[in-house]
Amino acid sequence: MTWSAKQYTLFEQQRTRPVRDLVAAIPDTNVRTAVDLGCGPGNSTEVLAERFPQARVTGLDSSDDMLADARKRLPALTFELADIGAWSPAQPFDVILANASLQWLPDHAKLYPHLVRQLNPGGTLAVQTPDNLDEPAHRLARQVAADGPWAAKVGTIKHNERHTASYYYELLSRHCSTVDVWGTTYQHPLADHAAVVEWFKGSALRPYLAPLTQSEKVAFLQDYQARITQAYPALADGTVLLPFPRLFVIATC
Repeated sequence: MTWSAKQYTLFEQQRTRPVRDLVAAIPDTNVRTAVDLGCGPGNSTEVLAERFPQARVTGLDSSDDMLADARKRLPALTFELADIGAWSPAQPFDVILANASLQWLPDHAKLYPHLVRQLNPGGTLAVQTPDNLDEPAHRLARQVAADGPWAAKVGTIKHNERHTASYYYELLSRHCSTVDVWGTTYQHPLADHAAVVEWFKGSALRPYLAPLTQSEKVAFLQDYQARITQAYPALADGTVLLPFPRLFVIATC
């Protein structure tokens, strides 16, 4: 799969709001070094740098396209191409931010403790992940994938398992002095049902669309939008409110 910074930033304001809420909850300590794992086009890194202007802030991502946009946005900061699933820095950090990135990686039972071990004493791991696998947008994507003529290609694709708040609290409490876990459901007003499809084209639909031919992608998206239209009733002016649950974790050593 490849990431498109242009597609992802179509809804930058809505996508950035959760990271603002997350970063605001990081303890106000003497943060000298901070890293943004899965920085994307730099919107989350910008929030992190604004919160800790005295810190040396680094952004990591596996997508050259995302990094190109991040470097244009924040030329004074350092951005590196890296696989965050295999990340083991030479020096620990005071803050590790992972905004809407760790859900793409497996084995959180090992991943989260590994990240905590990359913190300085008193450091903080701040994570936000979508908590929406049971929402209509995801359920319908799985149905379209399994029902269409492309089923042999994408019918069995599934996103990595997401865990509950209690799972992360229990996991991180073994390694951290304080753990704060909470959930928020954002109600994003989108222009119409086509906008809902565009939103998920930049994220959840990517694994389904990547293996398809161009004509298959068009047919897949047409079927998906028809089902989305039934699942998310429009308001009187045509606006569609997209409920989007997200899970937040602040763990401090």
